[in-house]
Amino acid sequence: MKYLVGFSRIFVGVLFIISGFIKLNDPVGFSFKLEEYFSQGVLNLPFLEPYALAISIFVVIFEVLLGVMLLVGFRVKFTVWSLLLMIVFFTFLTFYSAYFNKVTDCGCFGDAIKLTPWESFTKDIVLLVLIILLFIGKKYIGSIFGSNTKRILTLVALVLCIFYANHVLNHLPVIDFRPYKIGANIEQGMLVPDDAPKAVFEYAWRFKVNEEEQIIVTNGEYPSVDGEFLDVKTTEIQEGYEPPIHDFTIEQEGEDFASALLQEQKLVMVIAYDLRKTERSTYSEIKKATDEALNKGYKVIGMSASNKEQTEGLVKDFGLNFDFYFTDETTLKTIVRSNPGVLVLQQGTILQKVHYNDLDELRFK
Repeated sequence: MKYLVGFSRIFVGVLFIISGFIKLNDPVGFSFKLEEYFSQGVLNLPFLEPYALAISIFVVIFEVLLGVMLLVGFRVKFTVWSLLLMIVFFTFLTFYSAYFNKVTDCGCFGDAIKLTPWESFTKDIVLLVLIILLFIGKKYIGSIFGSNTKRILTLVALVLCIFYANHVLNHLPVIDFRPYKIGANIEQGMLVPDDAPKAVFEYAWRFKVNEEEQIIVTNGEYPSVDGEFLDVKTTEIQEGYEPPIHDFTIEQEGEDFASALLQEQKLVMVIAYDLRKTERSTYSEIKKATDEALNKGYKVIGMSASNKEQTEGLVKDFGLNFDFYFTDETTLKTIVRSNPGVLVLQQGTILQKVHYNDLDELRFK
């Protein structure tokens, strides 16, 4: 039992630290995932959506601290109880998401490691078993550190987490795991390799033959049946390859200009996924930066999921010298964790990406 507890302690502690740090690197992204869970049709808790970011920061810091406290042996009873309650809740959440197909990615490891709903649930079941072992054998959780040292180590971890969270909230994630990271080419990210796995579907055809219903299953071809066709049920039995970047459009008046714009040698994108939530005080600085870019031969565009009335109002209020295009809100949230944020591209390759607090770092050549 002692050795099982020792293994579980190291495995759970390290995993909680890694998982928590990945989400701590991008708390805004994790808050978007929480909003998805809180939304109508999932947990139906829309009143929590405005607090998603605060909950996100608390959860990820607490997750890291529990991992540290478990490894150093600090407040063992509190730590094990907290781990147990947390994993029971997340096991329920991942099962609910998987069984009812509500949320396709739990966000357990942010954008670094994508897990399907059932993979997430399986991971939580394994953790639940290990944490139950820790709960039963908590008397075996000792420490080589003294009481004061354990307090200091936990406090240092807390301070570092707060400092790191503050930094990424006011700038951008230090490590960018998304397909829109600096150096990535958007068009290449949308390509599907010739040898990529194709989706496989199963078709259950229902016919009426001699006054009796008959179901014939095929992988797509229409069956040769001498009877009356009633309906067909389609089931995806194997997922096909999905490129890292998909559903990327830059639309205006219903026309997609993405292909043409991604060929521009000098392109600046001002991204504001929702103008109702955007940091309006920064648009005076954005005007200065975009005017400089225009003077140096750059094409500048705005990208938002807001309606035309809102975008035209913003352009008028701040005298902006560029037009806005429509792009899906989820895509814009994925591109940059800032509202607004600015990207500089060359033929679809992202050269610079900045938070609105870092507009002074933009360089136009």
